[in-house]
Amino acid sequence: MKRVLTIAGSDSGGGAGVQADLKVITVLGAYGMSVITALTAQNTLEVRGVEVVSPEFVRSQMDCVLSDIGADAAKTGMLATPEIVEVVARGIRDHNIETLVVDPVMVAKSGDRLLTEDSLEVVKRELIPLALVVTPNIPEASALTGLDIEGPKGMEEAARAIHAMGAKNVVIKGGHLEGDALDLLFDGRSTYWKRARRIHTGNTHGTGCVFSAALATFLAQGNDVVSAFTMAKEFVTRAILSSLPLGKGSGPTNPYVEVQRWKEREAVLEDLRLAMERLEGAPLGELIPEVRSNLGYALPGAVDKGDVAAFPGRITQIGKKVMACKDPAFGASNHIAKVILAAMRHDPGMRSAMNIRFGEDVLEACRRAGFLLASFDRKEEPQDVKEMEGSTLEWGTHKAISSLGRVPDAIYDMGEVGKEPMIRILGRTPMEVVEKVISLI
Repeated sequence: MKRVLTIAGSDSGGGAGVQADLKVITVLGAYGMSVITALTAQNTLEVRGVEVVSPEFVRSQMDCVLSDIGADAAKTGMLATPEIVEVVARGIRDHNIETLVVDPVMVAKSGDRLLTEDSLEVVKRELIPLALVVTPNIPEASALTGLDIEGPKGMEEAARAIHAMGAKNVVIKGGHLEGDALDLLFDGRSTYWKRARRIHTGNTHGTGCVFSAALATFLAQGNDVVSAFTMAKEFVTRAILSSLPLGKGSGPTNPYVEVQRWKEREAVLEDLRLAMERLEGAPLGELIPEVRSNLGYALPGAVDKGDVAAFPGRITQIGKKVMACKDPAFGASNHIAKVILAAMRHDPGMRSAMNIRFGEDVLEACRRAGFLLASFDRKEEPQDVKEMEGSTLEWGTHKAISSLGRVPDAIYDMGEVGKEPMIRILGRTPMEVVEKVISLI
């Protein structure tokens, strides 16, 4: 088991700081250790007070842990004062910690300062040159470089400037910009971009801590920087998708979703098998479209088609009887996964969907069943989306849900040349979806 040390402040609310770091390190399968730099009286609304630990005691903690247990990687978070920054930098050098992630925490989500202004120059001079990776967000990168960052070009300029301070790799987190959540990794030669759809939630407390802790852990486990960056981005995206509505302010992200994903894989497959048995027992053949059907079910916090299980070879019919070609498997359907993932962006609980034949008779049956309906028109699809293979269903599902303001029971489109019209039934579980389909006959 790899050893990961977090050097950061304590968050009494548990959503950020050392508490968040240790949760991440643990769920990713490493052994977490901590050096506390400051105690905060903090919740989802505010930082009510800060008690800074003496630099001497910070160094004592570092020496105690590293001289005995050691560390395969370390990360820094809230360091509070110039004196603590200096003592941490000396400790990193003295103990030869080569895999260091520096998260230059400056301001809490509530707006409260967590690093004194006179500490910034010490971070740039003493700590950044020791970093394997530095992970500022947009405001932090602006503070470090003096640049006004308004888009991808500004992110790249800031990354180059921070790299020139001595960091081997720089990640600029673009979550403060408009549009998709776009992050940048610069290694001194090449630039790598990682994009994720923006998740509309107010519960984002601790995202920077979660990302940097995941990055440090993946590096400790032997992954190269690019791979660790990619995996950390996917990890924090899942944690935000499953964020927790706790407290009255900005609730925390949910690192435990990683454990839930693995715990629930077999349950997802079993739920699909049971739903398929129910389908096979009903005379639904007339609802299967020409391109055949599929039934999908996503893991909690799903971010790509590998997190969505469906039936390889799709679901077909013989007369009125329906049947699956094979048992369900993860990553088996690109199309139904696109629909589910788009729906989960609006409601993370809407994790299942099935496509059925379009027809005015079927639409009328949906209305009689009391379904909430939404639709999209492929003719309105932007050209840049149309040129991206497999993006139509994601765009169309998102457009239909956004127009309605909520996730409906069914989304349909009239097709176009070479594309069969289709109805897609949505629900929270595959059995719920199947029962909706059965109600139509």
